[in-house]
Order: sequence, then C-alpha cells, then structure tokens
Amino acid sequence: MGPFARTGSNSLDRADARPQRDQTKMKPANARPSTMTPRDQRRLLDLARGCTFDDFLFTPQFSVVESRDPYSIDLTCRVSEHIVLHRPIVSANMDTVTRAPMAIVQAEEGGLGIIDRGFRPGDIEPQVREVEIVKRTQHGIIPDPYTVSVSATLADASDLMARSGVGTLVVIDESRKLRGLLTERDLRFIAGDLASVPVSQRMTPAEALIVHAGSISVEEAELVMIERKIKKLPLVDESGVLIGLITAKDILKQKRLPFATRDRQGRLRVGAAIGAKGDYLERAAELIRAGVDVIVIDIAHGHSAVMARAIHEFRRRFGGFELIAGNVATTESARFLIDHGVNGIKVGIGPGGGCTTRINTSFGVPQVQALVECRLAVEEAGGSTSLIADGGVRRDGSLAEALMCGADCVMLGSAFAGTQETPGEIIHKSVLLPESQKVVQVAFKVLRGMASLGAIKDRLDVEDADAVDLQAIGAEGMEISVPLRGSARPVFQDMIKHLCSSISYGGARSLSELKQLFWEQPERYLVKLSAASRRESYER
Repeated sequence: MGPFARTGSNSLDRADARPQRDQTKMKPANARPSTMTPRDQRRLLDLARGCTFDDFLFTPQFSVVESRDPYSIDLTCRVSEHIVLHRPIVSANMDTVTRAPMAIVQAEEGGLGIIDRGFRPGDIEPQVREVEIVKRTQHGIIPDPYTVSVSATLADASDLMARSGVGTLVVIDESRKLRGLLTERDLRFIAGDLASVPVSQRMTPAEALIVHAGSISVEEAELVMIERKIKKLPLVDESGVLIGLITAKDILKQKRLPFATRDRQGRLRVGAAIGAKGDYLERAAELIRAGVDVIVIDIAHGHSAVMARAIHEFRRRFGGFELIAGNVATTESARFLIDHGVNGIKVGIGPGGGCTTRINTSFGVPQVQALVECRLAVEEAGGSTSLIADGGVRRDGSLAEALMCGADCVMLGSAFAGTQETPGEIIHKSVLLPESQKVVQVAFKVLRGMASLGAIKDRLDVEDADAVDLQAIGAEGMEISVPLRGSARPVFQDMIKHLCSSISYGGARSLSELKQLFWEQPERYLVKLSAASRRESYER
C-alpha cells in the first residue's frame, strides 16, 4: 500500500447497505483472475487488446435458471469497497443527467446516482441541497425530522413545509422537548392571517400522541403502529427530548422497494462528485456533513500528479471516508489509484457518447481492454477495490459485457438522457417527418459531456485560475440534443431484465457466478467478430 493508504472508517457506516430478502448475509463475489496463470492472463489480454464491446459476442451456454425474473436472480455487486448495490447501475455525474430526481430513481431501483459537480467554484450549497433532497426522500428512522418551535406561527410552519416538501412537522420547545405534531391538514381552512395563529393552537399535543421512549427497530415500530392504529411514532429520550420520528409512509416504501440502496438509517444512498483543485476539500466537507455516502474525485486523467495530491489531501482531512477516483484505463493507472488508497476506480478514457478526448487527442484505451487491464491490477492487489465501467455502453447487451470483462458495476449517462428526471430545460425543434413530409415540433433535452465547452463555462472548471479565457480551453466534450422521453425508471428496469437474460444465456444463476465462469474460461465465451458478423449482430 502506498503512502496515502486508507485509514479510519467511514463515519456514515458505509458498510451497512445490507441486501434484503435472502441476500442478507451474501457478500458479492468478484471474479478472481488472480487464479489464472500468467499465461492465461496474457492470452486474455491478447484477446482484449484493441477491442471494445461491439468486437465480441458471447457463446450461449446451457441455461440453469428456471426464470429470468429480476426478483429471483441475484445481481448483488459493489460500487465501492464498502457499499453494496442490488443492481449494478450508476447514473453518471453529468450536469445533464444526475441531480436529485435521477439519484432518487437510481437508489429506489437498486443502483446509485452520483450528483455532478457542475456548480461554480464557491457555490457549494446547490450541490449540498441535491444530496439533502435524496437523503430526506425516504427513511426508516428519521433522526433529524423537520421541527418547528411551539412559539412559531402557522405562517412559519407553512413556509417550512413549502421549502422542505414535508407534510408533518414535529413541534418542540427551546429544550427540544416534544410538544406535539403539526400536519398539512392542521393548516387547512384556517380563517384569517396564518401569521397571527400560533402553532400551539392547531397542533396535536404530545399528551394526545402515542410516543416511544428510547430506541426502537423499524419492525417493532410497525407493530406499534398496527396495534395503536397510528401513522407516525415520535421517539424521545428519558427526558422527553426528541430523538427521532418513524412514519408509516416510509415503512411502506421500504416494503414496496425491497432492492433499494439504503444506509443504516433506511435513507436512500447517494454519491457526489468533486474536482481535484480549488474548493474540492470544502465541497467534500459540506457534502459529507449533508450525509453523502461516497465521494467521487472526477477528473479527465486520473493517472496524474494532480490526482495524487488531491487524494493525499482528502485522506489527510477525511480519513477513511468512502472514495472513488478516476478516470483511468491501464494496469499502471489502476495500480496507482490502489496504492493511493481509493475504494473504487472509474475506468474509461474517451468511450463516452459525449466525450471527444480520443478524437481531439488520439489518446485512450478501448473499453474492453481497459476493463481487463484494470481488473487484473485490482486482483493482483487483493481484489478489494471496485471497478466502475464509465462509458461505451450504447446498448443493453454491453452492460453484461462490461461486467463480465471486469467491472463491478456500470456508469451510464446517455442511456438516461432525455428522461424526465434529467436536469435541464426542454427545448422544441422543428423536425421533418420523411414519410409525410410534414414539419412537427419535437421536444428535446440537451446532453453534454462534462468536458464540453458549455459545461466548462457553466462551472468554470479551472478553479485555480483568476481569469478564464474560454477560447483558450481545449474542450474534450460535445453537446447533443436528445428527444424527450418518459421516466428513467422503465429504462433502468429494461436493462436489468436484459442483464438477467444474459445471465441465463451464460449458464449462470447469478451475476457473480457468471463473472466467475467467464474468468475461469474466457475463451469458452468470447467470439471475436469479423466486420460481416459485427454487421449481422449489431446493425439493425
């Protein structure tokens, strides 16, 4: 381990995202290419060299699963060393892809969203707010429910409800002792000025509430709610001081979304990206304070002195907090990040749909080769660091290829572009229909690489410069218009169904078993395609 190795533990209990159902005690198994002989490793590297996803098919194997139902096939994986996902999908930290709405969908479906760093230097609060929205969307036990003073007015309470989006406020006094509950229904049909009516006049007082003293599990709380026919259970200590709140709504959500990615408190997990210069440490500190589960140091070239310095300073200040870094694409670069103590590595130099790095610089590594090289480096180091395949997945079948060739999970951007959860304004363009020769107005959203000129301009991605000459910046991304479509949720679910089909065709019962079988005998699976077979397979 290098001079900046991991120390300490994650203060957010990052290791407690335990799978539900029968997966409670399962630890996601990774392929173990370290069991391959050096000769086998060289043969696999030779097969992968210069290749990407459309260069291969996999040979179908004898199927052993009874059903391809995503509820019955284990897709457990790791997004980083200590954070487990039930679905191997992560939405990209792009300012036209992942803000709170997208991160919520990802976490509810079993993946993870990484909030982008597309905010101006020093403007940390907007990114923090996105994280807070995700963390407050669902709970098991709410340790810090929204509160209002017993001496406040209904106008104060109404404003807080509007800002926070919650419908119930816990009423407390100056000592934080529970005084009552105030709901949206208590504000209805109030005659006169809300600013003249005190909260105490409309709240349900503590004496009329069912209250639990001390800690309680969610399961026990559910039994109390059923027995006492209540929807909310405030928690207090022996002095009557508020220590938490449990709601029936959150319990029902947990049952309805059994694969959701949650922390120990039942909140949805979320990640956030920072840079490697400027305000990156201050940004990380505020994000961690807001409850973010993992930080991603995201720069175009992760195998660099800039990255080494950033990781060193991050570890010095935040100890062992869960950290992903990238991007890289070679064995040496993966070893470099492992030696510097990261928990996860983003793999991909130039494969993304909005990235022009390879076009503009002629530097990069085809994504299959990059994944194989980085996986061998990880296994050589003990296999604890996770790999995230970032870019190059342009069809659902490539998801299985990325995972089999070395990734623990896959980061997707353009796959979710244009969905209703992506940020950005909707624009309308005139489009000529070739069949009828009619011109119609079609709704679009913009998708742009984070190294595009527009993205750089918006966040001034040269944080250490006092003045920025935009014309002097060598942009390595582009902007494209994507037709507006529905929610990202069915897009996510369709990819998972197709991945389950891939597992069936691969002769495995789970994702981890499929990866294990592939790494034991890659030549049994890999079919390298000619130009004709590539057209037959992928051109429709």
